[in-house]
Amino acid sequence: MKKYLFKRILFSIFSLLAVVCIVMILVYSLIDRKVIFQNDDAWNKRSANDRTMYEYNKWAKYDYLDYEEYNAFLLTKFKAEYGEDYADNPTIKAKYDQALGSINAAVYKDVDDINNDYVKQFLAEYRSKKYEIVYMPRVEYSGGRVAKGGTARLIAVHQKSVFIRLFNFLGQMVTFETVNDVKDPNLTDRYVKVVWDDMSNMPALVGSGTTHKYLIYFDDSFPYIHQNIVHFGLGVSSTQYEGSPIVEGVMGKATGDYIYRDQEYPAQIGTGIKSNNAYDFHTVTYSPIFSEFEEGKYNDNYTQPSARIGGLTRIGNSFVIGIIATIVAYIFGLPIGIFMALKKDKLVDKLGMMYIIFIMAVPSLAYIFIFSTIGTTLFKLPYKFANAQVPILAYILPTISLALPSIGGLMKWMRRYMIDQMNSDYVKFARAEGLSEREIFSKHISKNAMIYLVHGIPASILFCLTGAIITESVYGVPGIGRILTDAITFHDNGLIVAVTVFYTFLSIVALILGDLLLAKYDPRVSFTEKGGR
Repeated sequence: MKKYLFKRILFSIFSLLAVVCIVMILVYSLIDRKVIFQNDDAWNKRSANDRTMYEYNKWAKYDYLDYEEYNAFLLTKFKAEYGEDYADNPTIKAKYDQALGSINAAVYKDVDDINNDYVKQFLAEYRSKKYEIVYMPRVEYSGGRVAKGGTARLIAVHQKSVFIRLFNFLGQMVTFETVNDVKDPNLTDRYVKVVWDDMSNMPALVGSGTTHKYLIYFDDSFPYIHQNIVHFGLGVSSTQYEGSPIVEGVMGKATGDYIYRDQEYPAQIGTGIKSNNAYDFHTVTYSPIFSEFEEGKYNDNYTQPSARIGGLTRIGNSFVIGIIATIVAYIFGLPIGIFMALKKDKLVDKLGMMYIIFIMAVPSLAYIFIFSTIGTTLFKLPYKFANAQVPILAYILPTISLALPSIGGLMKWMRRYMIDQMNSDYVKFARAEGLSEREIFSKHISKNAMIYLVHGIPASILFCLTGAIITESVYGVPGIGRILTDAITFHDNGLIVAVTVFYTFLSIVALILGDLLLAKYDPRVSFTEKGGR
């Protein structure tokens, strides 16, 4: 068993790496990167060099490349040479303006024709780093006036390779907070210690120098104990949720309303001074600036709390609907399939086959609308999530709609496997030995028929985390079913890679758990070297 698990996990890691490489090559190399500007109004409004710079800026955000602009390089140089207040000196300011305008002084055919020391330094430095130098000459009207968006620009571009992108992606999949996370040189007292938390009246593990102040803490929200030590990441969104971490800011973000409370700020605990806000002070992160507004409200520079939002997360909504639908499907599908096999070719079997044919033949969108109409008309159930006055009722229709095809599938396969087992030689032998039909069905046929379904149980549970595109779209469920299709539509490269990796990981785990469950259920299956198969 240990050898099997080791080999499976090892091959799974290689498979996951291969999938990440393939999807990154597809997204970043084989698809024309200019496709991201197809529906971009801001791109359409720009022209000449401004449009080109806009493209490079977007490509950098989408993780295609890194670039350094001459303007930023020049500003850094002058601050390093003459200090932050270099602009206060007229002579130095004039020198800066001359260096800045040198690339735009004339229409140069070649960037090396520009006679300026700072331009030469820029070219030398980034050519030594193997960057591509991109010079956009000044664009003029016929009269010599600079055209709209035609100001000359000079940048150094570094195209990211698949291996660098893969390394960066893997490096942020699991991160740990340390006392060296905060780069503020003014923060000298760095520690991790256990203190008494006056907000929860419970002990808490807090840090100074860590990104979050509260590393382990208790509060009144499920699961009641929370941590900020280990973080799992799949990158950041490029477009839809621009800049948001995909795990915490997209999949794991609550979808309800802000929860406002009358509560005291950390520095005001015990004073009775309360403010009505939705802040969760256990989530405060470090800020190098301590403003007058924050003085008297916070005890230190940890002054950036996130908001407290109610409701389940996107992945939580999808999982709740999916897991309930799966449980309902197994509760009804397996017994009905067994009963159909027992009553083969009789009325019950024919009715069951009618349902199976209907649920398989009719498009899912059609029967979803049929059953949603019945639910809203006869039982007054809410149709859309946003319109539900009682939130829990909003889960009923999507759950039923998701369970119906699964029930039909389990009925079909259980009936088929039961009938196959009924014609086996061991059944004839059991009858000859005098066993009752009840014993044969309950102890032998049904158990052997389940062997074919056991392997798929972990997958049925884990894939509840992936959501259901059509069901969630029809009922307006704020889940993750549409997350991949939306990412493709909006060219959200980071989200496409993250969701693909997430689905692949679930598939791998489902296969391993399915094998282990099958070995536990079927004594003929063994992963040891001694026999088995």
